[in-house]
Amino acid sequence: MTNAIAVLGAGKIGEALLSGLLTGGRRVDDLMFTERHPERAAELTTRYGFRAVDVPTAARAADVIVVAVKPQDIEPLLDDLAPNLDRGTLVVSLCAGLPTALYERRLPEGVPVVRVMPNTPMVVGEAMSAISPGRHATGDHLSIVEELLSVVGMVVRVPESQQDAVTALSGSGPAYFFYLVEAMIDAGILLGLPRAVAEKLIIQSAVGAATMLAKTGEHPVTLREAVTSPAGTTIMAIRELEKHGVRAALLAAIEAARDRSQELGRQHEDG
Repeated sequence: MTNAIAVLGAGKIGEALLSGLLTGGRRVDDLMFTERHPERAAELTTRYGFRAVDVPTAARAADVIVVAVKPQDIEPLLDDLAPNLDRGTLVVSLCAGLPTALYERRLPEGVPVVRVMPNTPMVVGEAMSAISPGRHATGDHLSIVEELLSVVGMVVRVPESQQDAVTALSGSGPAYFFYLVEAMIDAGILLGLPRAVAEKLIIQSAVGAATMLAKTGEHPVTLREAVTSPAGTTIMAIRELEKHGVRAALLAAIEAARDRSQELGRQHEDG
């Protein structure tokens, strides 16, 4: 088991991971974080007891470095990290679009890097995270990352070549669901329901539908067909969705997200 873990960047994802590790049995003394904003750092230290440190201190003290900053902030962070990092330290990247090759080019030779695409349900312990090894990461390193992330949700292994697709599908995926729920609540209001009632109806329907998918193992088509009676209300609604190209729009949206993830990676190819 790893000992000291440092999370670089204490936004929602960074905080969720630290909190999950603490709840999962990690000692607070073995957890530390970096944060550019002093008031945010003080808030987390007060709430959980984690140590706020600078990047060089984190690099020297931690067995595992988790990078959870925005992709546009990666270059200065790597400048601070590289001269202070030991070759045996495992680096885990939670930055959308950034390839392991970027870290391997900028950090000491041989440093193991694992790329992760999590998503925001990590804040409620229901993340979907996909992990991929860099050139120097072994199966043992992947097992360490799986152990760390399992406290905040589910984990799958994928080749790094699939990470941009994962980013578009599950990384951005919660936003698509929120967008759909928002539209359905608006529809309920349009039909005369109070907002609070519409929200309760749709949110629980979404939770129930997701639970059915997860627990029954049935294909979504099978579950949808079970709700779709001949000449009934549901098939009329489905016809309208197809007429307005909702399926095609969703496919195009996810492709656009994949393309943007690839673009983010290319921006750092010569960095």
